[in-house]
Amino acid sequence: MDYLKTRKEAKEIGAKYYFTGEPCSRGHVALRKTKGNCVECLKEDWVIDNAKRAEKPKTEAAKAAGRRYYEKNKNEVKARAAARPAEEKRKHKDAYDAKNPEQRRARVSVRRRRSRRATPSWINKDQKKVMTCLYIEAQRLTKLTGERYVVDHIVPLISDEVCGLHVPWNLRVITQDENLVKSNKLLDTPQ
Repeated sequence: MDYLKTRKEAKEIGAKYYFTGEPCSRGHVALRKTKGNCVECLKEDWVIDNAKRAEKPKTEAAKAAGRRYYEKNKNEVKARAAARPAEEKRKHKDAYDAKNPEQRRARVSVRRRRSRRATPSWINKDQKKVMTCLYIEAQRLTKLTGERYVVDHIVPLISDEVCGLHVPWNLRVITQDENLVKSNKLLDTPQ
């Protein structure tokens, strides 16, 4: 697209942008808005302003507006969150965990307690070693491939349908993406 060369010409015909081909005061050779600034300078300023805004705590009015928006658009918000790639979900979860370490500790504690309660007392040492080896294998595959692997309970420990045990024959190593899709559902045919 051909842009006008001067601000005056752009203003006269009501154009939003013009292009001089000269660097701005910050050295960008880019489009300029008729109202004055270089587009690249505006982008830089926008990033800086957003970073400053992110550092400040949200006001009560902003929090209330966010809650109202969520209540009004709950289904759409949940659908957008569910549609995000697993890697992005993991990034947000890790950021939440970093900001809320006490919540993470509580969640991990509940999970461990649940696994302990689901482990029968009649499991022998060899079977416990097999279970430990599965967790080690998940860590090894994660390091080897770069994709996160986890130990999955084929029959979930907690589910509306049925609750399984924390035993070697109910465990398998799968990718985290597969585990997120499965969630706490019972598969028709264990893999």
